[in-house]
Amino acid sequence: MDIYLRKKRWKLILFAFAILIVAASLYYTNILVHQIRKDERKNVEIWADAIHQKADLVNFTNDLFEQIKDEERKRVSIVAEAQRRIFNATPNEDLNFFLSILGENNTIPVIVTDEMGKITNARNISVDTGKYLEGELKQEFSVYPPIAVTYYLNKKIYLYYKDSNIFAKLKQGLDDLIRSFFSEVVLNSASVPVIITDSTGKKVYQSGNIPADKLKDKAWVTNTLQSMASQNTPIKIDLADTGVHYIYYQDSLLLTQLKYYPVVQLGVIFVFLMIAYLLFSYARKSEQNQVWVGMAKETAHQLGTPLSSMVAWMELLKLKGLDEETIREIEKDVQRLETITDRFSKIGSAARLEKTDIVAVVHDTVGYIRSRISAKVNFDIKPGLTKQIFVPLNLHLFEWVIENLCKNAVDAMEGNGNVNIEITEDVDHIHIDIADTGKGIPKSRFKTIFRPGYTSKARGWGLGLTLTKRIVENYHAGKIFVKSSTLNKGTIFRIILKK
Repeated sequence: MDIYLRKKRWKLILFAFAILIVAASLYYTNILVHQIRKDERKNVEIWADAIHQKADLVNFTNDLFEQIKDEERKRVSIVAEAQRRIFNATPNEDLNFFLSILGENNTIPVIVTDEMGKITNARNISVDTGKYLEGELKQEFSVYPPIAVTYYLNKKIYLYYKDSNIFAKLKQGLDDLIRSFFSEVVLNSASVPVIITDSTGKKVYQSGNIPADKLKDKAWVTNTLQSMASQNTPIKIDLADTGVHYIYYQDSLLLTQLKYYPVVQLGVIFVFLMIAYLLFSYARKSEQNQVWVGMAKETAHQLGTPLSSMVAWMELLKLKGLDEETIREIEKDVQRLETITDRFSKIGSAARLEKTDIVAVVHDTVGYIRSRISAKVNFDIKPGLTKQIFVPLNLHLFEWVIENLCKNAVDAMEGNGNVNIEITEDVDHIHIDIADTGKGIPKSRFKTIFRPGYTSKARGWGLGLTLTKRIVENYHAGKIFVKSSTLNKGTIFRIILKK
């Protein structure tokens, strides 16, 4: 019993130590994950600030271009005013100033037409005068509305213009800057998954670090956007040309994996420990089986020689005229020794089961025990010998089972009490309940009592119930367990056998 107490104590110590190691591992991993999350958050914040600064730069550049556009329109208006003054000038009026204004326009393309749309003059563009402004040329110069100049007798001329070449090149650069803005956001997203949407937050504008096939699944995109918004507030970007956009992002794949790494690690450790435990248990059971078989075979071998001698001595006693009653009792004990030897020899071999009346087996076994124990022990067996219940049994081994349980019951009652054996049956099984009025078994010991070496007796080996369990479960494919037990009132063992 002390062996199992120490074993249980060591199991608890090792289990607590394993829990401590796992807890320390999880705690340290959690610290690493927290630190990585903190560092990644800094990188994302820097990235988000860079986005805002880049957006501000784009918007500032766009505002600057709007101002340049206004300045160029003002310059064209000044050119139109100079043109009108020249048309309406008196013969003596000095026109050098207005002519210089017209001459200083070296950048803005201007086409002058009459009321019919015929080209009368052009500046900073090569066109043929006398032709009508139409087709692609008119479309090119219709981005801005023409400026009408009224002169003599309410006649009008029209000044068509477009952006200067310098402004057009700068505007193209601005458009390229805006187009590349979102690509740079994705490329420089610090390896975090990014989705850029329109102002509604539903239509995907661009994405990064996300599989392309996933974006085709609208439900997945909606759930992902909601998940991203719950983790981080979307970055709002208002670009002058393309309007409002939202940048959604979440933790990187590496960080997400690290968050679940402790759980996976714990699962792997658990699976490894379970496999190791199962292999160890299998190896231990195999080793125990070898020990049991070897011990049983050796015991049978050791009993064989003196048993043969006892048979010879018994024949000699018969010849000398020993009392016949004494001879019969000696013969019974010799037969019992032969049965015991046969039992030990069968351990480790495939048991041969034969249809046997289990009621008769129990009555016969108890009858043998009754004559060799205290008269203060009463046995009650139900049903009686008039009832027959057949079940596949190995007679010698199963007699050993009943014998062990009955002897344990007598020992538990200290030679004074009642042993009740009840055999019942259902469609598929036989139930044998063996109840005593002994000192009982603590509930915590219900399973321990079947382990090798466990005993409550001062001189016991703790092998009887272990052999009983092996015979019932390994050789008869049955079950044996403590059905119930109350301290100082008694215990009920139950055996279940298949019909």
